[in-house]
Amino acid sequence: MRDNLLIALYAFAGAAATGLAGAGVLRLIRRRSLTVSLAVVAAVGVVAMLAGTLAVAWAMFLSAHDLTVVTTVVAMAAVVSLATALLLGRWVVARSRELAVAARSFGDGGDFAAPGGPATAELAAVSRELAATSARLAESRERERALEASRRELVAWISHDLRTPLAGLRAMSEALEDGVAADPDRYLRQMRTEVERLNDMVGDLFELSRIHAGTLALTPTRISLYDLVGDALAGVDPLARAHGVRLVGGRVEPVPVEVDGKEMSRVLGNLLVNAIRRTPADGTVAIAAERSPEGVVLSVTDGCGGIPEEDLPRVFDTGWRGTHARTPPAGAGLGLAIVRGIVEAHQGRAGVRNIPGGCRFEVVLPAAAS
Repeated sequence: MRDNLLIALYAFAGAAATGLAGAGVLRLIRRRSLTVSLAVVAAVGVVAMLAGTLAVAWAMFLSAHDLTVVTTVVAMAAVVSLATALLLGRWVVARSRELAVAARSFGDGGDFAAPGGPATAELAAVSRELAATSARLAESRERERALEASRRELVAWISHDLRTPLAGLRAMSEALEDGVAADPDRYLRQMRTEVERLNDMVGDLFELSRIHAGTLALTPTRISLYDLVGDALAGVDPLARAHGVRLVGGRVEPVPVEVDGKEMSRVLGNLLVNAIRRTPADGTVAIAAERSPEGVVLSVTDGCGGIPEEDLPRVFDTGWRGTHARTPPAGAGLGLAIVRGIVEAHQGRAGVRNIPGGCRFEVVLPAAAS
């Protein structure tokens, strides 16, 4: 028993000394290739066994012949171990280089294509993560391109919409200045109308900029949707009368919600104005509010004739103004973008779908706590 303990101690001492030396070497070459590190690890294992054997041989006074046999066996094991380590290291390095090349093309703006050859579990995991990141970046680039196109359209449309009333104001002011206006009072009323239109457009742009910048400050209070809808209907009633459109609000439940009353009134106003302007005379615009498993659903239904299916995903984009399927818009295409921004700021969502004869805009808001 005592001999076995001494053998174990001598073998451990020799192996431990080799292990410490190997750890120092690995620290020095930690920035070198993985092949070199694997070769060092294999060499440490073999040399540790040899060191332990030599320590035991010295302590036990083995014969020269026995020591030669043991050393030869260890040397052959060292050759095989080093060869295996080098082969493994070269294979791992080759797979790593293939992954690096694939990642480089992905970083240059292309899509990531994982190397086709077999790889270690760790390299395969890195490859999967790079593929997922590539997909997310592709989606982000696509959204960025869509937003950039939307911004360009918005600038073009806003420039046109600003130029029209400004040209009218200049013409009317010059007519008044030169004294050639046949009805000065009518000119003044028209100028006031154009100024209000410009003011509304600037207000929409300011609201949209706050939404995009994330600086829209909300002051939620507990309000009944019945009151909100009633106030919104009263506000758009003159416009509906002027367009010959009937307003229907009979399906409005007195559901309480926690919202910013001013901002939510703007949402309802934008939806109703949008529906009235796109509904033919003698048509109907209906508003409803009811509970649902998702929260509270507020809907506005119009008689616009429907929206082409390919345009439905763009309805709430900034600057979108529809196609020939809808009547020419009077605004700058900001109203629905503002609706979505305000609703999402309330942790809700806005959507639209076609129905027979028109479309239905829906706003889903979280229900107020009981």
